[in-house]
Amino acid sequence: MMLKILSWNINSVRIRIPLLKMLVEQTRPDIICLQETKADDPVFPFEDLKSLGFPHIVFSGQKSYNGVAILSKHKLDNKTCFTIAKSEDKRHISVELAGGVSLHNFYVPAGGDIPDPALNPAYDFKLRFVEHMTEWSRELKKDKRQAIILGDFNIAPNEHDVWSHKQLRNVVSHTEPEITRLNTLKDSYGWNDVARHYVDSEKKLYSWWSYRNRDWRKSDRGRRLDHIWVTPGLTPALKSFSILKDARDWQSPSDHVPVLMEIDL
Repeated sequence: MMLKILSWNINSVRIRIPLLKMLVEQTRPDIICLQETKADDPVFPFEDLKSLGFPHIVFSGQKSYNGVAILSKHKLDNKTCFTIAKSEDKRHISVELAGGVSLHNFYVPAGGDIPDPALNPAYDFKLRFVEHMTEWSRELKKDKRQAIILGDFNIAPNEHDVWSHKQLRNVVSHTEPEITRLNTLKDSYGWNDVARHYVDSEKKLYSWWSYRNRDWRKSDRGRRLDHIWVTPGLTPALKSFSILKDARDWQSPSDHVPVLMEIDL
């Protein structure tokens, strides 16, 4: 089964339903994974999203913060929501796809501004969050299960995943402790970073541009914070990958743009 799987930090699902509709019309995805939906479950816009052509929807919401959801044209089995690093934040949701492949949608904490876990609890939480993901990944490998993980990881791990490695090396999202932990997660199962599977690591590649940039396209001070990874056994099934950069120019956009993978399961 050929599937187009899209991931997007939508930064408030209720505000950006018109953009989501436009995105669906342009890309025709089979599955959409959203982060930072910012809607508690009772007010989640289930019917509005279902009307876009996605009869199968699972979500885990939180008022004003966090929140994740998966929208699908196909049946979704075994919905699971992890409690990560002992936090009740709604930052994970997973389902089972065709062939027993699990799909995990993560929203990794941003981590605040101070890159010191002793001074900044948010940064400490972020590091522990990724460590928890790594423990889970190791167990997944033991079971030899095939999986896709994606979402807003809030970490740009490579030199060319940020506009200036030198200027951002001590800025949260590109600090050494974050990068080290994300790479440890990657190595824990030999995850394949789909973006870099298709785009050479020496090429600049971003999925996020700050709202503070008056002309984001001209300055192009971006970071690659949004990721799709697959377990090694799924690498031969990959068909394509793209970052939908033009979505950053839409009216009232998210500061993240969608990333899209095509895979044959």
